[in-house]
Amino acid sequence: MYRIDVLVQGYPGKSVCHGGLGWSTIALLRSATRTVLVDVGAFSIRPELKRQLDARGVRAEDVTDILLTHAHWDHSVNYTLFPNATVWIGRTEMDWATKVPVGFNPLPELYVADLARSPRLRLLEHGREFLDGFTAHEAPGHTPGCLLFYLTANEVPVLFTGDAAKNRAELLSRAVDMTMDRQASEASLDAIWALWRKVPGTLLVPGHDLTMRLGADGRPEYVGQRRAGIKAWFDEDLAVTEEFDISAPKL
Repeated sequence: MYRIDVLVQGYPGKSVCHGGLGWSTIALLRSATRTVLVDVGAFSIRPELKRQLDARGVRAEDVTDILLTHAHWDHSVNYTLFPNATVWIGRTEMDWATKVPVGFNPLPELYVADLARSPRLRLLEHGREFLDGFTAHEAPGHTPGCLLFYLTANEVPVLFTGDAAKNRAELLSRAVDMTMDRQASEASLDAIWALWRKVPGTLLVPGHDLTMRLGADGRPEYVGQRRAGIKAWFDEDLAVTEEFDISAPKL
């Protein structure tokens, strides 16, 4: 059994004129023997990630395992902060990521190269069971080797979808916003729905949205409350700030 805490809620939005927003989900799972992070976020999340870990009495050195859904910068770069953690990622993903030339893409090339030669790296195959109660499932499209992590050790299964299903809109529309292979993404969404429906009550933790479960009508329902906002300095006085709540649409 794992105790599960979503440390950072993924956000279902994109920056309009400042590049990638990259607010992705980070989840902490703790059992009697393991302390696991599913994805580790981008540079900008480091202060909040530390606050969340500190609040739970978890030190960076305590983390035993990091599960990366894929290699994009907003999900992967902070693995370096956890010196004792084994890092799990898909073999297909790493085979692809290490061959991509440097360019204007979401791959953090220096971190990919560092991870590829790290003795802490473990490569996962499709359908492989690993750790305690985890199974890895390939869900290509967003990247060639995206993984789903399906946890069955708990009474209620949990499905971590990363960016194979970033948000509720993608799940319901059966379409995706960013993909390298649209047909593969659509097939991956079908696979996600099949796993989600397999056991009633299964929780789904997406890459950029709140946790969800299926309601009585078979539609996704949010679990928890979204929190998101921006504080800005528009005044000449540094003590004067303006806060923008972006947690929900304006009615």
